[in-house]
Amino acid sequence: MLLIPAIDLKGGQCVRLRQGRMDDDTVFSDDPVAMARRWVDEGARRLHLVDLDGAVSGRPVNIGVIREIANTFPDLPVQVGGGIRDEETIETYLDAGVRYVIIGTAAVNEPHFVADMAIAYPGHIIVGLDARDGKVAIDGWSKLSHHDVIDIAQHFERDGVEAIIYTDINRDGMLSGVNVESTVKLARSITIPVIASGGISSMDDIQALGAVAEEGIMGAILGRSLYEGTVDFAECQRLADSFAP
Repeated sequence: MLLIPAIDLKGGQCVRLRQGRMDDDTVFSDDPVAMARRWVDEGARRLHLVDLDGAVSGRPVNIGVIREIANTFPDLPVQVGGGIRDEETIETYLDAGVRYVIIGTAAVNEPHFVADMAIAYPGHIIVGLDARDGKVAIDGWSKLSHHDVIDIAQHFERDGVEAIIYTDINRDGMLSGVNVESTVKLARSITIPVIASGGISSMDDIQALGAVAEEGIMGAILGRSLYEGTVDFAECQRLADSFAP
């Protein structure tokens, strides 16, 4: 099972938000490239970058930092999310060396956009689904849509996306434990891989996810737990490697 360190970018700095609130952030580093190197040195095999400013503005804001990270580690798959709402942005990121682009709110608001991009850029499109109580949240988690997370995940699977990133927004950034039950329920409903996100706080969470990895959970994104030192990345990855993908 793959563990993916998150680097959330705001104003060129590495930060973490609590439950997606831009006004509730903690700055962990003013050198995101050095932070990326730290995770790579500890054994990371993929990085998860989020342009938080881009999520607000709808255009790439921290593209310079993202390009530098991708160019510094050219053999490392990098996935990027945050405000990806048009093809031009996707091209910009792929040209910058990013391997996967993550479509979030635009996937819910304009599902045909996902279908078109999956055809145009096969193998590069991931959909990020943020949910509360089984319903998909949009617009920086400020609104709950009427879409059932399983129904819409099955729709995007038919469109040919590479994977689904599933975030339980009740738990993200709160160190409250991963929602294994809902993650497994989603993974069982589709055949493309699911990447878990939100709430991972301890080795127990890695153990719980690893025990059900064969259900279709290819990996998990780690954020605040890494930056606040409640888990050791290298130790967690060694544990994760003991489970089936």
